[in-house]
Amino acid sequence: MATVEILYFAWLRERIDAPRERVETAAVTVADLVAELVTRSDRHAAAFADPTSVRVALDQVLSCFDAPLAGVAEVAFFPPMTGG
Repeated sequence: MATVEILYFAWLRERIDAPRERVETAAVTVADLVAELVTRSDRHAAAFADPTSVRVALDQVLSCFDAPLAGVAEVAFFPPMTGG
């Protein structure tokens, strides 16, 4: 088990109703972590209902859902960015 700090931004923060949380996880990848998170509450399940609309950064580096969590201290979830 590892402890990671999870940060939520924009509508993910609103749906989960928290800007951050610290969790103990046995997850090997980001996808595994998301699978664990959706079981925490209906709010988490709603936030991750469409994983294609969520981006992730591991220790402030843009990553993907199949990325390993080994050695990661911070996971940030946020919607895709658009410019204009």
